[in-house]
Amino acid sequence: MVDEAAYRDMREQRNPLPCVFHAALLARQAECELVQRRSLAERETLACPNAPAHLNCETLERLFLERATFPLHLHPGAPLTHATVMRLHCGGIQGLQQALDAERPDVHRLIAQAQQAHGSLTELPWPEIVARIVAWQPRRRSTQPPPGPKP
Repeated sequence: MVDEAAYRDMREQRNPLPCVFHAALLARQAECELVQRRSLAERETLACPNAPAHLNCETLERLFLERATFPLHLHPGAPLTHATVMRLHCGGIQGLQQALDAERPDVHRLIAQAQQAHGSLTELPWPEIVARIVAWQPRRRSTQPPPGPKP
């Protein structure tokens, strides 16, 4: 059994810049060329080795939340559920990928491409991105049993 407080302390020491979009990366809904995967107490942590890139991701995440607060019926300042974070991250990255007509959902590359094409993350086509955030749904679990030997 792992002491959760000790785990959190160790994670913060070893991972000072945790990946902002870790939920989307762990769900295989996005990728990042900069991400560093590490194991800690039999868990996988994702780190960003680049402070400016981390700041860009934090800015993009704040913009996803700011622009989608009303359409998702969120209350400012209220804690976000895991499902809402997944919707913001996965839907937002998919929307950004679609808006930029990018081949891959690589977060670092998408941000660089967005800044080059639009000059600023605030100048993105937000209605299109927000529509993808609102429409995003998690993958449905299969109702069929997994394949295996028949009894």
